[in-house]
Amino acid sequence: MKNKKRAEGDNILHVHMFGRFSMQYNGEELASGKQGESQFGLLMQMLLHHRENGVNRSMMKAVLFEDREIEDISHSIRNIIYNAKRKLKAAGLPDGILIEQRNGVYFWTDEVPVDEDAHNFEDAYNIAVLENDKEAQIVRLWDACHMYAGHFLKGMDGIAWAFQEQKRYKELFHDCMMRTADLLREGDKYKLLLDLSQLAAKVDPYSEWEVLTMEALVALGRYNDAEKYFDEAVDFYVAEYGNRSSQAVRDVIKKLTDELSYRHETIDEIQSKLTNETKIGGRGYYVSYPVFVELYRNVERIMERTGEYIFLMLCTVVDSKGNPMREGPKLDELSDRLEKAVIQSVRHSDTVTKYGKGQFLVLLFNTTRENCSIIERRIDSNFLVGRQRTGVEYSVNSVILSKFDFTHKG
Repeated sequence: MKNKKRAEGDNILHVHMFGRFSMQYNGEELASGKQGESQFGLLMQMLLHHRENGVNRSMMKAVLFEDREIEDISHSIRNIIYNAKRKLKAAGLPDGILIEQRNGVYFWTDEVPVDEDAHNFEDAYNIAVLENDKEAQIVRLWDACHMYAGHFLKGMDGIAWAFQEQKRYKELFHDCMMRTADLLREGDKYKLLLDLSQLAAKVDPYSEWEVLTMEALVALGRYNDAEKYFDEAVDFYVAEYGNRSSQAVRDVIKKLTDELSYRHETIDEIQSKLTNETKIGGRGYYVSYPVFVELYRNVERIMERTGEYIFLMLCTVVDSKGNPMREGPKLDELSDRLEKAVIQSVRHSDTVTKYGKGQFLVLLFNTTRENCSIIERRIDSNFLVGRQRTGVEYSVNSVILSKFDFTHKG
């Protein structure tokens, strides 16, 4: 509570550049949210972040006026600065020379000290890198990682200088994370690595920090948690990049799979795990997508010797017009229902996996094309409710004769 009072009345301009831009002075908000996109907000972002080197007229023009033709740039900039000073004074800042021009370059003066999160993070990182004691360096790097609270000026990617700084700070955060991870790994501090990786995934999403989380879970012996987290991570990237066939998702799946290893065990312990099949609510055997891929490839290898007929079935949720559904809460609900319907409808020997939103793959063993149609009708019977207008599209290929395709809508 004392710290809060001191922050509210410390006569320091507190500036947040990570995430959405905001400024506070003695507990009062000066700019936040959409205000950061106003000329006042854009001006303050430049001046406060470039306190050391200042902002030249060309940069001012590019940011404040974009491509507009301005007859007298200097006059227009002076007007914006004048109005900014009035706004700052009205907010309680001292009536002094807060913004000054020196040789055509504009500076924020030292009359009001500035506490900026981005500069603080960079300073903390640079100090941590120079630390010689490993334990002390872990603490310093850990603290620096926690100071990064999201992309620099999030939502301002269209402004060149902000975009460049966003990339630079993202790279600094990545380096800070990897240095910390190396030290934690070296010291066998995997609980801390788990906490750190989960923080990174929140503030810097879609940067594959989930791979570090998987490594930490496996190192801690939390194999069940690792398997569950694997599926959640894949779904997270599928939601952003599309289905599992996209290159970005395939790359992530490979990296996550590489981390999914297990502790040293006896053959009896391993066999016990192998024979303990996990089924979800019905007769079909549900596996994660990477397991399904390896199973499919193995089936391809042995098919010619066994002579067994095996089919691959793709089940896709479609709307009332027969088009695949791709997004929305309704699709999430239908996808959950289709999963249960598929598992309930196929046989104990058949294998099921989720491929994407509203899509499921099934390996149907020792069957015929006619029996595939029977299974489709069973799935429809378990999936369709009342006068439901959505349905399921089925695509079926022979595992050996993959050039033949049978597609129809149910």
